[in-house]
Amino acid sequence: MILLVLIGSVKILEAQNPIIKHIFTADPAPLVYHDTLFLYTGHDSAPEKAPNYLMRDYQLFSTTDMVNWKDWGTVLSPKVFAWAGDDAYAAQCIERNGKFYWYVAVGHKADENSKGGFAIGVAVSDRPTGPFKDAIGKALIENEMTTDVKHGWDDIDPTVFIDDDGQAYMYWGNLSCRYVKLKENMIEADGPIVIIPKPQNYTEGPWIYKRNNLYYLVYAAKFPETIEYCTSSNPTGPWTYQGVIQDTVPNSTTTHAGIIDYKGKTYFFYHNGALPTGSNYRRSVCVDYMYYNPDGTIQKVVQTTQGVDQIK
Repeated sequence: MILLVLIGSVKILEAQNPIIKHIFTADPAPLVYHDTLFLYTGHDSAPEKAPNYLMRDYQLFSTTDMVNWKDWGTVLSPKVFAWAGDDAYAAQCIERNGKFYWYVAVGHKADENSKGGFAIGVAVSDRPTGPFKDAIGKALIENEMTTDVKHGWDDIDPTVFIDDDGQAYMYWGNLSCRYVKLKENMIEADGPIVIIPKPQNYTEGPWIYKRNNLYYLVYAAKFPETIEYCTSSNPTGPWTYQGVIQDTVPNSTTTHAGIIDYKGKTYFFYHNGALPTGSNYRRSVCVDYMYYNPDGTIQKVVQTTQGVDQIK
């Protein structure tokens, strides 16, 4: 069941899992700013029975109660980047010093800077809802900068984290997990790209965060994908494998985690293929509660159809 009401040009959604039902969404990336949770997602627009992904833009939703969601529509596409092609894969937006930096995995046109493949760009805005513009005028990461694996889609799925000392880090990669420090301006590397010794079962889709002086590296593992994780006392490792957070999901061989604390609860966002006519290439964002053990390890997430009904 979904309730959709138009208020001005913004839709108000009230939904259970999947939380977005009127379009296909994937790769959720939550951001809490003031009292609002913003949810940035990819957009699956492949036709039914399509043999591959068709992702051409990014969507934005927001909530203040985890029940009612505002739909802001399409707020970014690769067209913002003059150097980019059409593909718009997983991304994450974070805030620093009153600006919002959106790190996106997009295809790169073959030009004087790159022969093509996927690259990571940065869009910036003064507001979490945009408008966003290219922050650099070129890619932050190009395919030619990483050569440890040879396929053209290894530079995808960026996740960005700012530590308590102000140092920012970006992690990313398909079949290779990498990180680079970022300068305070958030649009320049501050040192070399570092390849992390491959976390156990790592495939793609890292999500990095810190809780109680423990660093968590969460990622999509194996194939079909589960969500697994490692922990460390340092954002650069070494990393200790901890286990599975989420089992495989219905009707999709991929999943993608976004984890955040909001109003005293921890929320685990992910995608599956559970909507009618859903599939590997027509996915849907969901959210469930996530719980920690006293030692900081994570309990396995229980996937539900009811989702989170309210903040208690």
